[in-house]
Amino acid sequence: MASYISTVSNDALKSLCSEITKYNKINSNDFERFQVKRGLRNSDGTGVMAGLTRICSVEGYYMRDGERLPVDGRLIYRGIDINDIVDGCEKEHRFGFEEVAWLLLFGTMPSKSQLDKFSKILAESRELPEDFIEDMIMKAPSPNIMNKLSRSVLALYSYDENPDEISVENVLRQSIQLLAQVPMIMAYAYQVKRRNYYRQSMYLHPVDKTQKTAEAVLRSIRADKEFTPEEAALLDLCLILHAEHGGGNNSTFATRVLTSSGTDTYSAIAAGIGSLKGPKHGGANIKVTEMVKHIHEGVSDITDEGQVADFLTKILNKEAGDRSGLIYGMGHAVYTISDPRAVILKKRAEEYSKKCGMHDEFRLLELIEMLTPQILAAKGNNKKVCANVDLYSGLIYNMLGIPEDLYTPLFTVARVAGWSAHRMEELITGGRIIRPAYKSVSLPKRYVPLEERIDNYAGYDGNYIPSEERTDV
Repeated sequence: MASYISTVSNDALKSLCSEITKYNKINSNDFERFQVKRGLRNSDGTGVMAGLTRICSVEGYYMRDGERLPVDGRLIYRGIDINDIVDGCEKEHRFGFEEVAWLLLFGTMPSKSQLDKFSKILAESRELPEDFIEDMIMKAPSPNIMNKLSRSVLALYSYDENPDEISVENVLRQSIQLLAQVPMIMAYAYQVKRRNYYRQSMYLHPVDKTQKTAEAVLRSIRADKEFTPEEAALLDLCLILHAEHGGGNNSTFATRVLTSSGTDTYSAIAAGIGSLKGPKHGGANIKVTEMVKHIHEGVSDITDEGQVADFLTKILNKEAGDRSGLIYGMGHAVYTISDPRAVILKKRAEEYSKKCGMHDEFRLLELIEMLTPQILAAKGNNKKVCANVDLYSGLIYNMLGIPEDLYTPLFTVARVAGWSAHRMEELITGGRIIRPAYKSVSLPKRYVPLEERIDNYAGYDGNYIPSEERTDV
């Protein structure tokens, strides 16, 4: 789409951007001077206590005498350890995502009859509104599925006969609807992208109302609609582990911030999607995949410890990879010794990689996990760093034949459950709009009549200097 701004010369744009940067850059010393907790983080890296929740606990350290002491990571949904949930579902050979969604929304484990009814309601609710696929997805394809998810969720507002009411009953109805429909929006958006951007055939399969979420996803993205029970169970595991991660993560906090304003469900969930799209949050699994590709290109044997270590050192030195100096998939804001999600996925990834002939790929990730702390220690950084969930999730998706376009959207499919639970908790117990403080550090300026203004402001301090007083011209 053409725009006027595209006619502005590159030099003019660079000049304008230089001015924007100059007058928006805040002196880093000012943050210390005013004791600002940037990123809502305390000086020791822990998060600022901004609220309370009964939904989830994320544990990776404990404090003693002001010192942060590492412990094995724990992820607890409504008081129940994630390992117990996963083990229970695997022992009984059943899907668990629907059970987890119930647990997060209602606060208790469902009975068999409750779970059966809930699963049926979700399956029956997957159908999108009439003409929604044609009008909202096919007519406006997007190169990024997360963008399409956000726009489509916002569009559902127009199809809701009661979109703005924020009673628990109405928000629960909307939450269940989104849990059911977001997977289908994702699948259809991907198929439309295949046709419009990859020039490949697209397949819009009708909904099978007998399937669970993991089955529905695999069926909808595959041309032949076929998948094995083992594949569906592995994807279901990923959905369980991604469903929730506490109130302080960026996307959940964004959802709660919007909820606190009294806005509608669609706006609040769309905010969560926009946050999750970012490479520092849900988009991190794509960054792991990109990093792995760089390693493939930079070493002759991805299972050779020495070669991998040398390349990781280059990544840290900003000499390789995306030149960010970051080893993606390693480190977490809370977890120190281990991320329980990564521990679970690593075990399943190792087992499945042997079956599908991708064990070398698994071995590479294992080497990254093992070598990164050693390389950091050699550079003088002894901070506890563990593999996070993103290190192994991409490999599992790859082994399942899921395209990279859907890595982060699948995170969204699962996290709608957690966002919805936090939205209802915020509505029920919040009461106050979330409004942190920002201190202004701008300098006073006098108003200058239009006729006396010049094209540029001189002086880094932001004060206007009349042209006759300028010394740089």
